[in-house]
Amino acid sequence: MSTEKFSIHIPHDDLHDLNDRLARTRWSRQLPGEGWSRGVPVNYLKELADYWRDGYDWRRHEARLNEFPQFVTEIDGQDIHFLHVRSTEPGALPLVLTHGWPNSFVEFTDLIGRLTDPSAHGADPSQAFHVVVPSVPGFGFSAPPRGTGWTATRVARLWAELMRRLGYDRYGTQGGDFGAYVAPELARAAPDQVVGVYVVSGLGFPTEKDVPEMNDQERAAYTELMQQDWMNGVNHHALLRAAPQTFAYGWHDSPVAALAWMTQKFHEFNATGRPLEQAIDRDLFLTNVSLYWFTGTFGSSAWPYYDSTGSGWPEGQTAVPTGVYSGPPGIRRLAERHNTIVHWPEDNPAGHHFIAMDQPDRFAADMREFFAKVR
Repeated sequence: MSTEKFSIHIPHDDLHDLNDRLARTRWSRQLPGEGWSRGVPVNYLKELADYWRDGYDWRRHEARLNEFPQFVTEIDGQDIHFLHVRSTEPGALPLVLTHGWPNSFVEFTDLIGRLTDPSAHGADPSQAFHVVVPSVPGFGFSAPPRGTGWTATRVARLWAELMRRLGYDRYGTQGGDFGAYVAPELARAAPDQVVGVYVVSGLGFPTEKDVPEMNDQERAAYTELMQQDWMNGVNHHALLRAAPQTFAYGWHDSPVAALAWMTQKFHEFNATGRPLEQAIDRDLFLTNVSLYWFTGTFGSSAWPYYDSTGSGWPEGQTAVPTGVYSGPPGIRRLAERHNTIVHWPEDNPAGHHFIAMDQPDRFAADMREFFAKVR
């Protein structure tokens, strides 16, 4: 199958339409309650929307995204968009990065150079990677799934075929959020090609049924997990399973509705203790929001939820070695029921759920450390 070069160019009329819709927003009044207790505060969102309209420069960030070599190819009847950034270092290990929800390939904008050119960032050049970043079907510039029945396993098979077409017969795989489900499935799909699976977190997360056999330290980890904002905020799993079409009308028609939804989730996913705009650069956040808006993929990106029957933590796999960026609040003993763990740091800096956007230096360093053990 052919692979075509791809470049982003959003029509000027789409930019004008976005600004016009932002300018004509019909703002809701602020509800009683402190801070974020009722959702995104009106004043916070107004300031962010004003900046999106008058301060944020899409064309500048579009040009930055176009600095990465991009392509489109058809696999299993799906048009798949992907970045393919080769390192100049001999012996670089190919690496597939899988983004999460509600994110996109923008998640890795600040990470890719640290992986392909480690010497430019003070790291060992022998630990370089050729980086492949596919857009999950229904996200960004990848076509929405045709029909129902899609799973992380099916996405992983697409990635295995993509890597075969690119000529890679030995590679690593990384994923966070939804990517933490896809990356292990890629190892299952291509165990003779994948050298290791690296996930941000999520393996060995305890559940209520594990409590009776826990020691005091493990119970403390479970208590910490249950107190996290992302465990107690808007239940997007249930919402997107029940009525994604209903909510997609608002996200597709109103940029402020879309911005509020994204801000709510990125705020809940923020475990840094810092305001969201300090954890993730505001322009980087808005580039991701803008990509969803311009591609109209708020609804189509919901398929991992509406195609599932419930929510559960990723289990992993035993076909190849596994490493994580952060073990806690997962419990290694539980993770080792389904994984061969060779890398389980407990002292990596905490950060945003999308750690590649928050701490790309530390994330890249830890990824190099894991793959040095398996490459």
